[in-house]
Amino acid sequence: MGEIIVDIELENAEDRSDVRRGRIDEESVRRARIEAVADTGAVMLALPEDVVANLGLPTLRTLESTFADGRRGQLPVAGPLTIRIGDRQALMECVVVPEGAEALIGQVVMETLDLIPDPVNQTLGPRPESPDRPLLRV
Repeated sequence: MGEIIVDIELENAEDRSDVRRGRIDEESVRRARIEAVADTGAVMLALPEDVVANLGLPTLRTLESTFADGRRGQLPVAGPLTIRIGDRQALMECVVVPEGAEALIGQVVMETLDLIPDPVNQTLGPRPESPDRPLLRV
């Protein structure tokens, strides 16, 4: 079993809102396509600072974080952004990690999009109960 690497599409949600309001044209929406690791040990979406900067996402606040090696520290949270995985999308915030760090798809993203990791086949896909669209438990 290895890492689950997923192609994701990211978009600045404020830019998309500006398109709807007629303030900017479609070509001005800041977007990125990157690979990310589906990580059940991560809680939030984590994006490297260069990706966040290219998307033009503002810092919203800082968050106390525990790193994989047990250290603790403050990390910025940026957004809003839209994340697309396959045919599912959601509005999110992200934790900003140093440039060169792996992008991580955490539990919040997987739960919101109703996706489950399959470590044997190294895929991230819809739950069998909800193959067409997310089914959220409330």
